[in-house]
Amino acid sequence: MKIFYAIQATGNGHISRAMQLYPYLQKFGTVDFFLSGNNATLDNKLPIKYRSKGCSLHYSKCGGLNYWDIVKNIRPRQIYKDADSLPLKEYDIIINDFDSITSLGCKMQKLHSVQFGHQASFISQHTPRPTKKSIMGEMILKYYAPSPKNIGLHFEKYDSFILPPIIKEEIIESQPINLKHITIYLPSFDKDCLEKAFRSIPDIQFHWFLNTVEQQHTIGNITYFPVNQTKFNKSLINCEGIITGGGFETPSEALYLGKKVLSIPVRNHYEQECNAAALKKLGVPVVYEAGPDFNTIIENWINLDLKYPKIEANNIPETLEYLFDTYRD
Repeated sequence: MKIFYAIQATGNGHISRAMQLYPYLQKFGTVDFFLSGNNATLDNKLPIKYRSKGCSLHYSKCGGLNYWDIVKNIRPRQIYKDADSLPLKEYDIIINDFDSITSLGCKMQKLHSVQFGHQASFISQHTPRPTKKSIMGEMILKYYAPSPKNIGLHFEKYDSFILPPIIKEEIIESQPINLKHITIYLPSFDKDCLEKAFRSIPDIQFHWFLNTVEQQHTIGNITYFPVNQTKFNKSLINCEGIITGGGFETPSEALYLGKKVLSIPVRNHYEQECNAAALKKLGVPVVYEAGPDFNTIIENWINLDLKYPKIEANNIPETLEYLFDTYRD
């Protein structure tokens, strides 16, 4: 079987999921990956056969989306050209993790695909949303990468086609302990937006993963790390808690490990606002702005006695069997 797997590289989570799935997919046949977008920073070892600049996210300095930069970097003519040039008819199955170019290519070439991933869960109206829905956000979730078949991943089974998150084997096989440090992964924030807050709590040790860091080093109570999956996994497994955005993969793994989570969703990022709504239902504290009292928020969060529901790990072989059966139907 020839498998086409499209990855939306607007973040590291999509690539991390594909890396975990790849060995299992190989049991079904040959896998070729299409990488669309350029926000991801993980050093992946996937056989990327096709690439496109696609549509990438751009952030403001301190935790928000910069829509002007996003729009001005979109090249509609190139997107149509890339979609038309994808040799999708050569493949037996097309798996799409929220990539608009692949979705457009399937429409142009009169093929069907299965949308597989976190964003597919939002096809269901039972999946949590914020109190104030965004019409534009809902349209993006519904129409950005449409597919006739959908298999979603989320914290809980909000609908029949929604399955548990893909958890990395290194996380599943680990023996988590608490070495009292706080892991930080907030890629939408520049360093100088948050550094003062972390430094003002000298009794707390922070492991801060930043795209701008090339070599691990420690200054005071902060150890700065480059974005590296192995080092990040180790820090997460051994931390007391993690401060992260409103993404899906990182909170899922932290909750699976029983770690404390403090979520700061990216401003004006509707999917992250939806995830924040789901995290709130699980009892996770959510902060919408890292303001001048952020250090106090961190200290109070650390002192909270938080208990979350146990997050299940996806049974990947069963999920892929279900995926292939869904595609054939």
